[in-house]
Amino acid sequence: MLKAGTFLARTLEEEQNMALDNKSADKRQEALDYHEFPKPGKLEIRATKPMATGRDLSNAYSPGVAEACLEIEKNPADAARYTSKGNLVAVISNGTAVLGLGNIGAQASKPVMEGKAVLFKKFAGIDCFDIEVNETDPEKLAEIVAKLEPTFGAVNLEDIKAPDCFLVEELCRKKMNIPVFHDDQHGTAIVASAAAFNALIVAKKDVAKIKVVALGAGAAGIACLKMLMVMGVKKQHITMLDSKGVVHTGRSDLNKQKQEFARDTDMRTTDDAMVGADLFLGVSGPGLLTKEMVAKMADDPIIFALANPTPEIMPEEAREVAPGALIATGRSDYPNQVNNVLCFPFIFRGALDSGATEINDEMKLACVEAIAGLARVTTSAEVGVAYRGERLTFGPEYLIPKPFDPRLLPTIATAVARAAIASGVATRELDLDEYKTTLQGEVFRSYSIMRRVFDAARAAKRRIVFAEGEDERVLRAAQTMAEDGVDTPILIGRPEVVEARLEREGLKIKPGQDFELVNPENDPRYRDYWETYHEVLARKGVTPDLARAILRTNTTAIAGVMVRRGEADSMICGTFGEFRWHLNYATNLLAEGELHPVGALSLMILDQGPLFIADTHVNITPDAQQLSEIVVAAARHVRRFGIEPRVALCSGSQFGNLDSASGRAMRGALDILDQQPLDFEYEGEMHTDAALDPDLRERLFPGGRLTGKANVLVYANTDAAGATRNILKAVAGGLEVGPILMGMGNRVHIVTPSITVRGLLNTAALAGSAVSSYG
Repeated sequence: MLKAGTFLARTLEEEQNMALDNKSADKRQEALDYHEFPKPGKLEIRATKPMATGRDLSNAYSPGVAEACLEIEKNPADAARYTSKGNLVAVISNGTAVLGLGNIGAQASKPVMEGKAVLFKKFAGIDCFDIEVNETDPEKLAEIVAKLEPTFGAVNLEDIKAPDCFLVEELCRKKMNIPVFHDDQHGTAIVASAAAFNALIVAKKDVAKIKVVALGAGAAGIACLKMLMVMGVKKQHITMLDSKGVVHTGRSDLNKQKQEFARDTDMRTTDDAMVGADLFLGVSGPGLLTKEMVAKMADDPIIFALANPTPEIMPEEAREVAPGALIATGRSDYPNQVNNVLCFPFIFRGALDSGATEINDEMKLACVEAIAGLARVTTSAEVGVAYRGERLTFGPEYLIPKPFDPRLLPTIATAVARAAIASGVATRELDLDEYKTTLQGEVFRSYSIMRRVFDAARAAKRRIVFAEGEDERVLRAAQTMAEDGVDTPILIGRPEVVEARLEREGLKIKPGQDFELVNPENDPRYRDYWETYHEVLARKGVTPDLARAILRTNTTAIAGVMVRRGEADSMICGTFGEFRWHLNYATNLLAEGELHPVGALSLMILDQGPLFIADTHVNITPDAQQLSEIVVAAARHVRRFGIEPRVALCSGSQFGNLDSASGRAMRGALDILDQQPLDFEYEGEMHTDAALDPDLRERLFPGGRLTGKANVLVYANTDAAGATRNILKAVAGGLEVGPILMGMGNRVHIVTPSITVRGLLNTAALAGSAVSSYG
């Protein structure tokens, strides 16, 4: 007879199992729904040229298409000029070795191949066709692939079983004059080698002396070993094992790939091989490495247990017997995930852009070094946000970068292109510095337009004080500023809080060395600061006691006093709190003479180009004089970005058709502007669509002085300006630079609580670069 406690225990266990089953079923259905809705699959084709008129049709197809055909006939390389070939990769599989699913066939492999194509597009902007081929004969498959060369700029072979994959790639490389890359082999090898490169640095081991044990003799395992040998590992120091044990010279069942690593040895088992091993490389199956085997390894062993989803040994088990082990897996829920996405999009990007005829060892090694190098420098601001809570400082738990590190594209693609050029396989000339800049502009949408401002900031070397110096975003911005040497950051914050957050986030900057830290609770200048504040505001109701209290607690006021006293050149505040609250303190302390807040200008970076919006924050309902000042100041700031301003004064009234308050204010502003010797285009008053549609504007108001689309929209109130700014961010995917506070001589900028680290860096560059008088 069962006891009640036993029955209860079983019931709880059953409930837990049911909960797990339900969770698994929910995840399965979620994945299926993701693939099915709102339309099946993960890819679609979109036209890159207009197709709205008969003229478009005649250029796209007949007769205009013939001109492109004839040019390519004369010079086949021109296919990259007139077609998508130069940015098009084929992802090809026969479905014989799909992920952890095995030989499921070509058709069933299609979701995986579509997913690979999506990753190419997401991480490197490369277009793909996924091609699933019903052919298991490797020679016939290679023949099919080779015949596709006219269509593609490169080929990514995927999920083809070993040893067939070796032959398919070898034959394709011989027959084709474009890069052919089997990612299961080389992608894994490159990323694993990058992790190994850094692990050897951390463990202080000599690559030429380490003993390597490789469990798994398939495509990935063999490619990893070959890449390690390129790095300097000695073949005689490598012991390979397959499902039958150690690969040794006495075996007669070895294919030619395994024969290359066969050793003359008495070792037969994994247990034998692990004695004194420095590096374990597992690309085999779950649970094949035991704690007892790990205990036999050398001190501070390097363990790469890459079987997925369950590794050869779980990291916590390995550390029970080797606390100093450096461990990498293929899983995203552990540090040091060996993920092919760190490699394949970027190595293809560099190969395509350099016109490489192949991806050779020099290009692979350049990729290894670039990936490894990124992990050894401070992580970018964006990575810190994407992986909030993880410690991303080079060391045992951060041997390779994270997949969403935006530095991967410009760094790796440039290194690969450089190697292609140096090794003689590139067919296209590239200015590598300009190339890297272009790639940075693709990753950081603000980079291209902000480049001029950053260059000016480097030349100016201004001191920037951040009022909210304890904010993690500010700390990351200060880290980047210190590394780039753009400006000198000054942070206001409590030392113990700042230091704790620097430690938590793994940031390397140190107060007093990389930035100046002002302690609001205990600064030797406190008396001077509150006396300055009282002196400025004594006739605005500020008593000495109130000044003392404010200068102990209000970091915006402290920053304003520092700028007023000349201890900083500009201040940035607003990462929390309301814009006008900060503006009040900044105005009271820093507005003097002709300096006064004119308006806030937001630069919106859109797919169609930049668009400036004003006044988004300062003047709720500006009058005609204020509007004219906003227009002039906005034009001056727009030119800081190297853009010629075309200003539209926008309101509900259009060219005098409505006697509204906003219309009257705009017409009054136009009269004031007309009396000044201005050298930029402006026009108004008009609706927003007329500002952005020259044809519409010409029909409504022929002969106006504004040409083309307006790139600066000045609104009659902050409601309209703010709504336009927010709609462009939320609906059109606009990226905001700003708001830029105009009229204060670049002495203060007030951001908003939604600001990102990249946004703070952009604002710091604006604050750190000179602007013409009273800008």
